[in-house]
Amino acid sequence: MNGGDEVVAASADPSLPLEWRFSQVFGERSAGEEVQEVDIISAIEFDNSGNHLATGDRGGRVVLFERTDTNNSSGTRRELEEADYPLRHPEFRYKTEFQSHDPEFDYLKSLEIEEKINKIRWCQTANGALFLLSTNDKTIKFWKVQDKKIKKICDMNSDPSRTIGNGTVASSSNSNITSSCLVNGGVSEANNSLCTDFSLPPGGISSLRLPVVVVTSHESSPMARCRRVYAHAHDYHINSISNNSDGETFISADDLRINLWNLEISNQSFNIVDVKPAKMEDLSEVITSAEFHPTHCNMLAYSSSKGSIRLIDLRQSALCDSHSKLFEEPEQAGPKSFFTEIIASVSDIKFAKEGRYLLSRDYMTLKLWDINMDAGPVATFQVHEYLKPKLCDLYENDSIFDKFECCISGNGLRAATGSYSNLFRVFGVAPGGTETATLEASRNPMRRHVPIPSRPSRTLSSITRVVSRGSESPGVDGNTNALDYTTKLLHLAWHPNENSIACAAANSLYMYYA
Repeated sequence: MNGGDEVVAASADPSLPLEWRFSQVFGERSAGEEVQEVDIISAIEFDNSGNHLATGDRGGRVVLFERTDTNNSSGTRRELEEADYPLRHPEFRYKTEFQSHDPEFDYLKSLEIEEKINKIRWCQTANGALFLLSTNDKTIKFWKVQDKKIKKICDMNSDPSRTIGNGTVASSSNSNITSSCLVNGGVSEANNSLCTDFSLPPGGISSLRLPVVVVTSHESSPMARCRRVYAHAHDYHINSISNNSDGETFISADDLRINLWNLEISNQSFNIVDVKPAKMEDLSEVITSAEFHPTHCNMLAYSSSKGSIRLIDLRQSALCDSHSKLFEEPEQAGPKSFFTEIIASVSDIKFAKEGRYLLSRDYMTLKLWDINMDAGPVATFQVHEYLKPKLCDLYENDSIFDKFECCISGNGLRAATGSYSNLFRVFGVAPGGTETATLEASRNPMRRHVPIPSRPSRTLSSITRVVSRGSESPGVDGNTNALDYTTKLLHLAWHPNENSIACAAANSLYMYYA
């Protein structure tokens, strides 16, 4: 998408639907294998280059993957096609993992703080090192991951062929200790065996050679180090973190507040949004997600449990009590049910790469907003409209409170979000587009393919056009298979430069390309 009304054209005809193919899977479980709770993936994020992918799980671990096919060819896609170079799909490999968070206990509130990773955000790279932020419910950590050359110790005084007990002499310090034992004469029983098993070389040790650390090969090993810990700034559970385009600051959001941090300062933050009322019984909505604008460092958006999205400008005041723009669905005529407000709660928001369009996900729908038009969404996509008759059952088993994420392609032409039975849906969001696809997180993603409708149903108003697309038959997926509400695809990410999607199904990471 450009700054104007037109959408940037893709290399191929954007009106043609994509054909999605399976690429890779990490952590695939065999049939009947029980999934451990700590292994379930809870966060996915590509870096800005698309060459690295990070996942976080409920066990507090962060796993990094790196792309392996980037050095196989050079030149643009068009140049490679003209040269008849065989294009390959993106391939990633495991890079490293580290324990980001551990379970804690808040003694003041008698509250257990679980180690689950809620969000991961990549920061700007520097000097060949990777930087990222990870957070659980209370604490944010800033990590540096850098490849370190493998080094070994060599050039010792002692003969490596001579052994002490069951091990090889490791350093000259052993010979010094043993020598002192022989000179002093009085040794303990523990050291007696060392003294009897070791003898000085003929003529003694002529000179002292300290251990020398050398690089014995070109191998390197990635090392993760926690640079900073941002703690004790949130009374409620953190649901979002987002980097600023200035590369220096980031925000963290909980249910009632949004704080602004400097990456270099971990003991101080500024509260920029506070929706906590004077009396908690007057609380009517909470913050559900927050995101910085991708290019304007002074703008950010946050969503609420009432289905509204607020755009704020940090230049207006230090505490942004008022918003610049409010985006919400026009009031619908007719009676409201007990579930109306629950299903309207926005679970995730994402800016398009150029920043004009904003994607939001509530329980039933995916909406595309134009930040220059606050009268209503530009388009609305039905994710699982067939669940409306089952809202009572979903409320009883708490599925109605599931927080599905959404993502938008780098060119802004398509968006994706998850559903139940490990399904995810891809929609064409370009004006006039009709693309709708349902895929399953498995080696055969098109097994439950939903045919693309010939024309979307549309409703026109005098202010804005709303496109409603993707409705299906009640209670089943595209192939009349009963949905499994215990297997849900909550987390997914779109590659920033290519049509490639990574999604999490329990403890398995599936990757697809088109």
